[in-house]
Amino acid sequence: MGRHIKHCRSEREYYFKEGCHIIEISNSPDDEIISIARARVEAGGTTRWHWLDGTFERYFITSGRAMVEVGVEPPAPVTVGDVVLIPPRTWQRIHNSGKYDLEFLAICSPPFNYENYHDIEESCIPD
Repeated sequence: MGRHIKHCRSEREYYFKEGCHIIEISNSPDDEIISIARARVEAGGTTRWHWLDGTFERYFITSGRAMVEVGVEPPAPVTVGDVVLIPPRTWQRIHNSGKYDLEFLAICSPPFNYENYHDIEESCIPD
């Protein structure tokens, strides 16, 4: 049964250039449909504007509160239990507006691939 269980281990956390801390919970060939990562944004932190090519992403907020920006929509508040849907090639960022760490699950289909991640500057937002 062990190969069917993926653990979220804090010692596996790393800082990603997007501006958040990541733990890859499930991103492996034994699940070709989705990947799941736990993302953590420190209090007051904001991720960089970015977009994913060919990947539909969902943020499931598990702790904290934030303002999220997706595409041309105005910034919107999110908190525990909320889900943010982010279609492929849609620019996005999230700002931790709380006093404590913001944590969310980033669920990607197909699974997240670093080659599909693109940092952008505000003046270079894709169509």
